[in-house]
Amino acid sequence: MTMLMRRALRVTGFCGAVLVLLAGCDRDAYQRMRGNTMGTYYALTMRCPQPIASSDIEGVLDAVNAAMSTYLPTSELSRFNDSDSTDWFEVSEPLARLVALAGELSRQSDGAFDVTVGPLVNLWGFGPGKQTGFPDSVALEHARSVVGYQHVEARIQPGALRKDEARVYVDLSAIAKGYGVDRLLDMLVRAQCTDAMVDIGGEVAVRGISPSGKSWRIGIEVPDGSSTVQRVLELDDRAVATSGDYRNFIERDGVRVSHTIDARTGWPVNHDLASVSVVMPDAALADGYATLLHVLGPEDGMAFARERGIPALLLLRRAQGFEERYTPSLESYLVNATP
Repeated sequence: MTMLMRRALRVTGFCGAVLVLLAGCDRDAYQRMRGNTMGTYYALTMRCPQPIASSDIEGVLDAVNAAMSTYLPTSELSRFNDSDSTDWFEVSEPLARLVALAGELSRQSDGAFDVTVGPLVNLWGFGPGKQTGFPDSVALEHARSVVGYQHVEARIQPGALRKDEARVYVDLSAIAKGYGVDRLLDMLVRAQCTDAMVDIGGEVAVRGISPSGKSWRIGIEVPDGSSTVQRVLELDDRAVATSGDYRNFIERDGVRVSHTIDARTGWPVNHDLASVSVVMPDAALADGYATLLHVLGPEDGMAFARERGIPALLLLRRAQGFEERYTPSLESYLVNATP
């Protein structure tokens, strides 16, 4: 997932939502804020003892970008990527923890999830630079030679990263939006906000109750760009993220190229899995698992999710629409769970 991607989610559990307008909303009790970040939007709905200032929101998001953006040349991550050193490179503890989490997801999936995929993301035209045409075999092999999660180590205290080859390039866009959601929600909790919904580009986390006085309801889109709802999830103190290839792709020579790159092959994924939605206690983990399952594909992804009890909804392209598959652990979150 690149930083420009808009995920396949629309929030339906707050007043004035695009897809559902809930009756009985207490408009005076909940504060709403919206803006732009990470190449997409952010939206918050919260009930707090004191109004939240926009500068508080922007401060959290600026800190995330300052640490983890590959679009800011002065960010911690950009400076690490640009460094020729293979010694420990000092970074903030939060960045080190996120890279460590990414490494754990990589080990679980034998490299299907891999934040060192950056050179391949850039080569296929989904990174900060612009590319035209398909990469040739020489360029592809050159990029693949420095891709592999084993090339990067993370040390938590004091925070530091180390790579074993200077050209290694880390891209956290498959997990950074979710991390940003978690940090915003942490800020609201510290401000004693009892009820909140945080959304960055479709990565969503909720706490407490919605303005309807009930659980938050999150709509999962049909992955065809129509903005219609495939499923509705009812969430309490949970996060949900979606990975899909129907919004962020390019067409070259009449061929559709997905933005999701499989680090194991160097090529964009090419299967029938249009989108994956995952529910987790925090958004960074949901974000990472959604990408991981999307790379694995419909069969291996479902097997991985079932084995680990991951609540996941998979939508597969079919001639007459989309086939829906979900793990048993997701069923408790579904509104009207019977297909």
